[in-house]
Amino acid sequence: MADNRAQKPSLSRQLLPAVHGLLARPLSSYYLLIASSGLLLLIGLTMVFSATSVKAYHENGNAFSAIANQSVYALLGLVMFWVCQRLPARTLRDLGKYILGLAIVLLAVLDLLGALTSVGAIENATLGPIHAKLLWLYLGPIGLQPAELAKLGMVLWGADVIARKGAALGHWRELSRPLFPMVGLLFVLVGYNDLGTMLVLLALIIGLLWAAGVRLRVFAALGVLGLAGVGLLIAAASGGAGSGSTDAGDENYRLARLTNFLQPIEKCNLNDACYQIIQARSAIFEGGWFGVGLGKGVLKWNWLPEASNDFIFAVVAEELGVVGCVVILALLSVLAYTGFRIARRSADPFRRLAATAITTWLVSQAVINIGGVTGMLPITGLPLPFISSGGSALVVTLAAIGMLASFARAEPDAAKALNARPPARWVRLLWAPLPPLPPQRQPGSTGRSPASAGAERRR
Repeated sequence: MADNRAQKPSLSRQLLPAVHGLLARPLSSYYLLIASSGLLLLIGLTMVFSATSVKAYHENGNAFSAIANQSVYALLGLVMFWVCQRLPARTLRDLGKYILGLAIVLLAVLDLLGALTSVGAIENATLGPIHAKLLWLYLGPIGLQPAELAKLGMVLWGADVIARKGAALGHWRELSRPLFPMVGLLFVLVGYNDLGTMLVLLALIIGLLWAAGVRLRVFAALGVLGLAGVGLLIAAASGGAGSGSTDAGDENYRLARLTNFLQPIEKCNLNDACYQIIQARSAIFEGGWFGVGLGKGVLKWNWLPEASNDFIFAVVAEELGVVGCVVILALLSVLAYTGFRIARRSADPFRRLAATAITTWLVSQAVINIGGVTGMLPITGLPLPFISSGGSALVVTLAAIGMLASFARAEPDAAKALNARPPARWVRLLWAPLPPLPPQRQPGSTGRSPASAGAERRR
């Protein structure tokens, strides 16, 4: 009996080979991506309904009005997921410059309306049929957030530019034409209204350049420029610039968020910018380990600001407790692991760079949002991907996931497996076409990509 117990492998040794075997399957990246993002989307719709039902009922007598709007955006996002999953890499590379150009034009219009309103040239940020409200730009009844398009455009355009330059990225003059000027313009246009999105864009660009193997001194320069940009944005808020108050005499809200984050919570009071932090902490404290129950949280009704958007993680903490928060963090971790795994396994430089940028974008935005809600980072007003309410953010996020799904199917092993045993023709027509087979390595080639060569040069 003792010998049998000694020879029996431990539970961890029994499970780890099984997990390794599942991850070694050709399409494991694809299935992990679909499962994690799908579960996050379902949790997000549930929490948006929980956070808005009571308020919507008191405002218009219909508890389902907010979740109905969010469901429409989710459906539109799933359509964009399907479209982006079917698009080849060549088409995505061509679309990048048009999406980025459209985002820059819309951001310029949004900032112009805000600037004209701050100097008193126009009222209510309205010019004909165009109307601006905080980070939203409306053309009649149609509204969108240009900053969300800017993220997607920078992913595609930046990955295309860097993939074309290849090993030439080791020279500063190659970075200065046209990457850095365009990045600087985008930072100015986005940062005027939205400091949080500017930080996400900065992380996205750093992820792109890191995956391309750019030297470390470039990251030092980007860090200096980023800090300088934050300082300028804080100073500009004193003059009424940005998405906050347009009155020059009002409190500098960006500086207040930073200072309130640094001071102890016991020194805060409900009459200043600490209100958001105090209410978020109260919701987290009330939740405990298992929460008060789905839909039973009370702080979201009148006390927790932006309960369905910026602070929805506090609603999760109050109603689902630590367990619910851990589930969301675990799903986000799986999504991050899968995204970087797709980037590492992609043979095409564009796919590798774009996958890295998309994953960096989603992970950094989630970290900034959760860090602000829990008090570990300053509050920036960023939504939590998949979970927060918001139309443009959800549609663009699901479009980015569709691109990642396309890249996952194009992994060399996945492409070979799909082409060796192709699904039925109707599946290919309705869901996704077969990915192209990876190119055969020529005799005598090293198989080194420009990015790997750049990484060696950086080391």
